[in-house]
Amino acid sequence: MLHPLWRNRWLRAGAVAALLCAWPACAQQEEDDEIPSAGNPTLDFVLKDMDGKNVNLADFKGRPILINFWATWCPPCKAEIPWFIEFAEKYRDERLAVIGISVDDPAEDIRAFAEEYKVNYPMLVGLGHDELRQAYDASAIIPVSWLIKPDGTVFAKAAGIHSKDWFEDKIKALF
Repeated sequence: MLHPLWRNRWLRAGAVAALLCAWPACAQQEEDDEIPSAGNPTLDFVLKDMDGKNVNLADFKGRPILINFWATWCPPCKAEIPWFIEFAEKYRDERLAVIGISVDDPAEDIRAFAEEYKVNYPMLVGLGHDELRQAYDASAIIPVSWLIKPDGTVFAKAAGIHSKDWFEDKIKALF
């Protein structure tokens, strides 16, 4: 016999949806994703940052880049962000560009999040940029991170959460 709470079909549906949505994104994925399934996405996108200023991704060409697609509500995303803050500081002299693109948060939520977490890299608004999310294969699972060489070619893609060491190894290989 079901507990009275589980008799509510909306509660059951919500619980199942939460499990299905969270499971792939929370799974530890350590396989080497050096041949991205979506090819080499372009840097030819302009987005607003959390303060409303235009940011052209192509302006980062010539530098090693870590682009992270995330959301304020995503626990695996929140786990990775402190690492990215550390990498942005640690590899500043090597000109590593760390860029966060929130997939569905408005600028004010991103700004509050960035203040709380003391984010030291650009946080961009991806809300309404479905073509960007599609190009970077960031529509179904987040976090999704792309490591891009200074020449603009993709070096690796991380779908789901990866370890700090995995990211560090990939970042070092970009230089």
